[in-house]
Amino acid sequence: MDLSFWAATNVGRKRTHNEDNYLVDQKLSLFIVADGMGGHASGEIASQIAVAEIRSAIDSRRDILEAFGRHETGVTTHDVLGVLEYAVQAAGLAIYERGQKEPDKRGMGTTASLFLLIGERGFIAHVGDSRIYMVRDGRAEQLTEDHSLINELIRHGKVTRETLAKSPYASYKNAVTRAVGVYETVQVDTMDLEVLPGDQFLLCSDGLHTYLDDKEIARQLAEENTTAIPDRLVEIANKGGGHDNITALVMRVHKEATPTADARTQELNRKVEVLKQMPLFRHLTYKEILRVLALTEVKDFKPADEIITEDEPGSELFIILSGKVRLHKEGALVTHVGQGAHLGEMALIDNGPRSVSATAEEPTRMLVLRRRDFNDLIRNFPRLSVKLLWSFVQVLGQRLRKTNEDLAGARNEAAEPITPVPFDE
Repeated sequence: MDLSFWAATNVGRKRTHNEDNYLVDQKLSLFIVADGMGGHASGEIASQIAVAEIRSAIDSRRDILEAFGRHETGVTTHDVLGVLEYAVQAAGLAIYERGQKEPDKRGMGTTASLFLLIGERGFIAHVGDSRIYMVRDGRAEQLTEDHSLINELIRHGKVTRETLAKSPYASYKNAVTRAVGVYETVQVDTMDLEVLPGDQFLLCSDGLHTYLDDKEIARQLAEENTTAIPDRLVEIANKGGGHDNITALVMRVHKEATPTADARTQELNRKVEVLKQMPLFRHLTYKEILRVLALTEVKDFKPADEIITEDEPGSELFIILSGKVRLHKEGALVTHVGQGAHLGEMALIDNGPRSVSATAEEPTRMLVLRRRDFNDLIRNFPRLSVKLLWSFVQVLGQRLRKTNEDLAGARNEAAEPITPVPFDE
């Protein structure tokens, strides 16, 4: 993919030295922003160590990245995300050990937000309150979750972003709940997503995103000249007060006027729309839907291919992207279903037998979500899991009410007296 990128960093108006660092490695297509913390300028050292160690650790496992780029069998997105997590952990250990050797630097740490592009797929690893945004179709989406005390307070309803400045919590705005290097290990958030022509990404420290909302980010990244954007973002932050160091790294994937690029965009949009229309996923944000999509696989079926078989256990949810499927039980037709229909959502939570069989009637493309991946989603993302489980409860409740209505109708029908039919000889 053809990329353009530019970055800028600035000390801001309140600090005496810059503890932010960033790195761009064109050969690896790796982009990193780190915001250090600690007394005696040790924050600057922590962020320097982080970007260098992360880059070195990823480069040491370049064979995995290249194998994924060649679509080699057995190398998956999980392997690439594992490389990124390993790199952040290696950086954290290096920072921690440096602090143990030099008492004046003990306790230093840094945020770390990194984006790696391999082919048409982007990989993210993140710790702290720096951020990664994606701008797609003129709309900005925050892809990372802040590991900060303020974010936790907002999540629990103790304060809102609008009332934060006048609340007693305002003095905690720089407190992070996770940092690289403070301890020997740290929990790292990772995700991957499909990257489309025209996508733009902003990696930034909190000294910038404090002064911007999503609409302003989208507006600023609409600037045609990529090299002009970071400096202008720094200027906005300084005009707003420049309370902290400011770093902005902008990356743009150039649009491609090709049938293949258009087809990829259309298919991703179709996947998103199909998921949004399903009761199970209707409460998810765009970012959460992308996270679900990252766990799915696209499967193609030819006419007469059997997709599921009645009475056999199942572990997959099937979502029809295109085509037509015949549902049948004991050989008798039940119905036909097409684009947007889904089969077997109960297989995500139990190992019960399928109630019907499903066979492709024509060339059919389906999105497949496996139970093990769904369970990983539930375990690793509490806010997302609450939405999914609540949706499951609603779906089951609707089915239970429908079953009760059907039973009540059958009971009433059985209880009605039989009216004799007059018979004339």
